[in-house]
Amino acid sequence: MNSRRCFVASTVVIALALAACGSSSKATVAPQATTTTTAPVVSTAPGVGVTADSIKLGISLIDFKCIQQFIDFTRPNQQAVYQAFIDDVNKKGGINGRKIVADFNTECPLSSTSDLLVQVCTKFTDDDKVFAVMGNLSDAAQSAAIHTCIAKKHHTPVVTFQVTQDMFKQVPPGLMIFPGTTPERSDAVLFQLLQKQGTLQGKKVAVLADQTSEPSVKAVVLPAIKKTGVATGTPAYLTINGPDTTAAQSALDSFIERWKSEGVNALFVTGQNTVTKQFIEKVVKQMPGVILLTDVSDALPQGQDETKAGANPNPYEGLYLAGGYRAADYAKSDNWKYCASIYKAQMGKDSPGPLTNIKVNIGGKVLQDQTYNLVNDACQMVSTFQQIVAKMGKYVNAENWVATVNSFGPIVNRGGGPYASLRQGKYDTDDTFQLQQFDSTLPPNGNWKALGEYQNISR
Repeated sequence: MNSRRCFVASTVVIALALAACGSSSKATVAPQATTTTTAPVVSTAPGVGVTADSIKLGISLIDFKCIQQFIDFTRPNQQAVYQAFIDDVNKKGGINGRKIVADFNTECPLSSTSDLLVQVCTKFTDDDKVFAVMGNLSDAAQSAAIHTCIAKKHHTPVVTFQVTQDMFKQVPPGLMIFPGTTPERSDAVLFQLLQKQGTLQGKKVAVLADQTSEPSVKAVVLPAIKKTGVATGTPAYLTINGPDTTAAQSALDSFIERWKSEGVNALFVTGQNTVTKQFIEKVVKQMPGVILLTDVSDALPQGQDETKAGANPNPYEGLYLAGGYRAADYAKSDNWKYCASIYKAQMGKDSPGPLTNIKVNIGGKVLQDQTYNLVNDACQMVSTFQQIVAKMGKYVNAENWVATVNSFGPIVNRGGGPYASLRQGKYDTDDTFQLQQFDSTLPPNGNWKALGEYQNISR
């Protein structure tokens, strides 16, 4: 499934970003087997947080109470669910004889960056001395401050979500793993698939992005478009700070007029903020017939909201995406069966699946229960960590972690499709792609429609 998770300060996108966690889309192809040979030993020194029979693992969780006023969902029992997957590993002998010792920490993503650095980075590394950290890591500025503090400053492995290529560049190669796909790689794949289909032949494409995405647009998106031979219009970079988007809306009006004069008839939209309804509605209304493209799978709930509201036509209709496993396919997959069976064995009850929609009433507010998303996240992260450490062999330390990751090859991404890999220079695991398009007629309120088969694309 499309694993792009983030926790941001803007209240406009908090709900959208969090709802995406564990909500990627997934078919019944068996997952690739990983190689079992031990990776080259770089160092025999004992790793931080590692003993003869244990590995200390930091797990960062989100305090949903601090953002509850901004969101319409909840994730109960976070610690218990992560512990369930760790207990499963330990009951089966641990990893090469070492048991995982979980060190949990819960923090509010709206705290200042300086506070989060202390609460997350300092606590896990200086105070608790863990071997590695997993979970959702972010700061109010949407920077890589916490990631770099853990991985670069303290040379501690990180397994986390919502990572960009720019963030990877800020940490030592191999120390940070993303069980998913970076937006930049998805961008390149999207244009590759569209070129094969001839969708953009004779079109003129412009880009709509958040100001923070400008570096990746220039480095990845524009070259990918140029490679297809398609003409391009002026790229638009909107400054979106907090819930007041008046200035950004005004800037978009100006860009739309420019695009009309340039003959732009296709628009690539990137970024959690820019794919929201307030911007897409404006574009579609003022540019009838424009073809929409995106790398944000989280556009799905936005399109579904439009369907619920009775929008006709739905402004997200026909939106193209290079997606991962769709929910209906993942529900039948061996990867989900693996995760669900562990949850049932440890928790004593069935897990909600990717197609379930559970509502709960908390304090008089009706919220969506995202236990499934939580199970998906925990299974994916713990499994990824387990596979890397298992292949590391006897000597578990940061140096051997990097060597193992750089030479890993195929890996099983339990939260996604059948194709995944790690290698030197490629630290986002998911390789399962499919050209998809939003169809508002699919039940219950619209969904991604498959345009072709799943493909194994690792570059």
